[in-house]
Amino acid sequence: MNPIKKTFQYGAHQVTLETGEIARQAGGAVIASMGDTVVMVTVVGRRTADAGRPFFPLTVDVEERMYAAGRIPGSFFRREGRPSERAILTCRLIDRPIRPLFPSWMRDDIQIVATCLSLDERVPPDVLAVTGASMATLLAGIPFYGPMATVRVGLLGDDFVLNPSYREIERSELDLVVAGTPQGVIMVEAGANQLAEQDVIEAIDFGYEAVSELIKAQQNLYRLAVYQKCTHLKVHLNLSQSS
Repeated sequence: MNPIKKTFQYGAHQVTLETGEIARQAGGAVIASMGDTVVMVTVVGRRTADAGRPFFPLTVDVEERMYAAGRIPGSFFRREGRPSERAILTCRLIDRPIRPLFPSWMRDDIQIVATCLSLDERVPPDVLAVTGASMATLLAGIPFYGPMATVRVGLLGDDFVLNPSYREIERSELDLVVAGTPQGVIMVEAGANQLAEQDVIEAIDFGYEAVSELIKAQQNLYRLAVYQKCTHLKVHLNLSQSS
């Protein structure tokens, strides 16, 4: 597959979703970037003979790398350590909205790995990783009731802020994460400082509008990828028949 890239304006930042250039051995791979934050998400699935297992073996892993923030481990610790608390919370943030979107009969082994390649202090990578996981799952061809996307909403004064920076989150009266599909909202996670119920409802609506834009971008990228695969297959078949 040739590289495919989709760039669009998203709030105060430009978001880029690209695939087809790296991690070609994975079932699906996407590089999602916003500002200087870059996250690579890969999805791999394996058919299992144990269809009677009583659970769905979905594994979500977030790999933090110190080089993403311009630091190199030194002294006694020269390798990355165990996952940080933030990495574990990001794993859960990916798992919660994406797990219910797989069919109830699914028992195949599926692994989602999100690796932060570059970190912008103004752009948290967690919600970007969730959107990348959805796009990579679509490209992997795994049965999946997606796409879905996630955004963070803050409240500064009387204005909602889409994907606030770390400093804005600290000053915000609201830290709301909204995940949704084309059918509606599927997950809400929030912390607030004594807000009125109506303010929270408006924040969810504001977040879902942004989610809809991310979903449309995924759908467009998926159509381009499918078209390219079909074109490549048609050319390959024509060459085989002519020879």
